[in-house]
Amino acid sequence: MAKRFGILTSGGDCPGLNAVIRGAVLKGQTVYGHEYVGFRDGWYGLVYGDIMELDRTVVRGLSNEGGTILGTSRFGPYSEPDGGPENIKKVLKNLGIDGVIAIGGEGTASASKRLFEDGINIVGVPKTIDNDIDATDYTFGFNTAVEIATEAIDRLRTTGNSHKRCMVLEVMGRHAGWIALHSGIAGGAHAILIPEQPESLDQICAWVTGVKSRGRSPMVVVAEGFKLPDMKEEYSVKGLDGFNRPRLGGIAEVLAPLIEDRTGIETRATVLGHIQRGGVPSAYDRVLATRFGMAVSDLVADKAWGKMVALRGTDVVRITFDEALANPKQVPSDQYQEVRVIFG
Repeated sequence: MAKRFGILTSGGDCPGLNAVIRGAVLKGQTVYGHEYVGFRDGWYGLVYGDIMELDRTVVRGLSNEGGTILGTSRFGPYSEPDGGPENIKKVLKNLGIDGVIAIGGEGTASASKRLFEDGINIVGVPKTIDNDIDATDYTFGFNTAVEIATEAIDRLRTTGNSHKRCMVLEVMGRHAGWIALHSGIAGGAHAILIPEQPESLDQICAWVTGVKSRGRSPMVVVAEGFKLPDMKEEYSVKGLDGFNRPRLGGIAEVLAPLIEDRTGIETRATVLGHIQRGGVPSAYDRVLATRFGMAVSDLVADKAWGKMVALRGTDVVRITFDEALANPKQVPSDQYQEVRVIFG
């Protein structure tokens, strides 16, 4: 009897999720003769046994589709009253499913680790546009987010130049400024503000003024988690998300009037938001996601439960959930200082 595995996508959506699903199903069926189902809407589908069959026909042409055909949610696998390992084991047994592939970020990895320790056969695939998982060099979705942010910078610079304005672009990045750093470098930003490196308003305005004095229109890129030195916490006025964390967004709209008031330079803010998550994945992310999907089919074939796939250099390797969760990957100070010298 063919082995049967379930796939779920949890947490925020991300360009490349469908390519992972496709890679896993194609290799799993072709090489190992496995059968696959998808759990709908993340952990919710696992807890309640809500599935869809996945075969070659279903995953055909998925590489270039954004989002996830399985849906996602903030629902947790231990959510009462129907969550927890004993109930999940019953669901898996009733459906004839031998193991679970969980595709997600830090929260998904934490939940997967706990389920594995509670006796569930589970493996993982790291996913985050923030690129903040230390055990993998890159996560799929990050390259796409950077490309989208870079295009936004390019577009904002043309309108900024036309009106001789300072433009402030806010990108995602709660604790890690990788998107801001990479897109800012690529777009030639005059200042890049990230959560890991506080900068004073005086310094930001000095950079902006210096650019203006050369007859240029200043371009500032800021990550949503950036704080000015006198701010006790990240800027948030949108309540809490599904994980009871403050929903960030709007620091650019705080900075813009402060810059304008301090420098006298007309300043406009743009919050890029969920545009960074949407649309088709870049070629790089399609390739990486497909490789991750194929590699995770090897994991379940080898019964390597409690492991995740990761990218090291150009190799896809196996890591434990503990390794994935050990340290968040933040922008090192020396990497930021390397580019900071050309700000302004």
